[in-house]
Amino acid sequence: MIREKIAQTNFAKDKGFRWRGTEVSRMEGFSDNVFGFALTLLVVSLEVPRTFSDLEETFRGFIAFALAFALLFSFWYYHYKFFRRYGIEDDVVIWLNAFQLFVILFFVYPLKFLFTFLVKMFSGMPTDVALPNGSIIPSIRMDQWTTLMVAYGLGFIIIYGIFVILHFHALRKRKELELDDLEILLTKSAIAAYVTNCLVGGVSIFIILFWGVKAVIFSGFSYMLLGPLQASVGIYFGKKINKIRKATHPSV
Repeated sequence: MIREKIAQTNFAKDKGFRWRGTEVSRMEGFSDNVFGFALTLLVVSLEVPRTFSDLEETFRGFIAFALAFALLFSFWYYHYKFFRRYGIEDDVVIWLNAFQLFVILFFVYPLKFLFTFLVKMFSGMPTDVALPNGSIIPSIRMDQWTTLMVAYGLGFIIIYGIFVILHFHALRKRKELELDDLEILLTKSAIAAYVTNCLVGGVSIFIILFWGVKAVIFSGFSYMLLGPLQASVGIYFGKKINKIRKATHPSV
């Protein structure tokens, strides 16, 4: 299993964070299966292309698939890292994990639709779709953009919001887990990063709801705030983390 392989390498080792989850549990195995199914839903077509035109259409969907795959993989990696760091599997974690997986499965649909549309639009490809009766219609009407952006934003917020709650739960159990000062600060840093993502998703929803479809571009481009905001969080906590590392973990 991929979790076991990664755990045996230095790929995801934390500097100064003792991993309390060493074995892949049944819940993590189930979660991996759900993530795998979610990735399957991203595939442009589950059928082998029957003509070269079908193959070309599959190639056109590659960029959108890659972007969506990267986002889903990041969800999986944050999930994996949480269980490696803390190894908590109480009732709170089990139910939060189940709800998060449920949302991720639903999130695949607006994610795939939005990324596919954007890639086609920016690459100059037609965004219209042909119905079985031969008629051509737009893949999305202007009045439908509000629903799409709100659905995407809510999924984004809920997924990262659950990561926030999970890390707060781990922080609440810091004595039981015997978290040291560095581990507590790394946990707070993760919480700040996930809260930042939630806030950006909230800004996107606010823009589309307050100004309507005429501001859909600004609603979409608001996610570009993630870069500078996450960099700011990294810089702020990075200085404190490095200071503690030098003081308590000079070898890391």
